[in-house]
Amino acid sequence: MGFKIESSLLDACALAILSRGDTYGYEITQQMKSAIDISESTLYPVLRRLQKEGLCRTYDQPHQGRNRRYYRITDKGQEKLAEYRKQWDDYKSAIEMLLDGDGKYALVMEGGEKK
Repeated sequence: MGFKIESSLLDACALAILSRGDTYGYEITQQMKSAIDISESTLYPVLRRLQKEGLCRTYDQPHQGRNRRYYRITDKGQEKLAEYRKQWDDYKSAIEMLLDGDGKYALVMEGGEKK
């Protein structure tokens, strides 16, 4: 995709994935890759930031002789995700009106006047 991905959108996507159940970093990256171009080196700072802000927490669980770090969304994270979803709906609607030329926000220039 040719659009710049802001950190708040990455936060929202990571929280959305975590809202579906606890999972580990590699799996989060794979799910995000289905929609946006992201690497694990980009994702882990996002997860650390979410954890620092109390939006998710971690726990380790043995897997094939090693510990795997799992991420779990917190109640505060669920609240933030609800805010992100509302902001996304508003943003998406406004951009669609501009790009599609439909709705009350579309302006048509004709003879120097706004219609």
